[in-house]
Amino acid sequence: NGDYGLAKLLKAGAVKKVICSFPRQSDSWVFDELYRAGKIELELVPQGNLACRIQAAGMGLGAVFTPTGYGTLLAEGKETRHIDSKDYVLEYPIKADFALIKAQQGDRWGNLVYRKSARNFGPIMAMAANVTIAQVSEVVDLGALDPEHIITAGIFVQHVVQVQPEPVAV
Repeated sequence: NGDYGLAKLLKAGAVKKVICSFPRQSDSWVFDELYRAGKIELELVPQGNLACRIQAAGMGLGAVFTPTGYGTLLAEGKETRHIDSKDYVLEYPIKADFALIKAQQGDRWGNLVYRKSARNFGPIMAMAANVTIAQVSEVVDLGALDPEHIITAGIFVQHVVQVQPEPVAV
């Protein structure tokens, strides 16, 4: 959004392809300009399929069959199967060289605790990437995180970077 985060990477030409379920928001002009100019590739994926494909990569699966998208333009050119009286589309895993994720807290080993919706894609993306860089609001001492609250284990995180949250204007 705007000129920060992913938009900054897009503007710098560091992104060749975006795979997402919803590519636009009201302030996403950087992506819009690049896409209209043909300077960036877009793969539109239903959100459930997106999560499933990322999970498949993290779990080492070769591919998954999903009913979502069957019979639509999103399934065009893809293998389909009829399994147990239902139609499915074959979807391949989404792997990443790098995952940039955000968490509320982390320790130096990379164990992470998330806040709210940050845990939707952060944990599975950490598993699907070769290198995960976690931005955290707070780095805590080893053993300070309640093991029951750790969502991403440190084995999936290679780097932890502490960034103080922006002050909220009142």
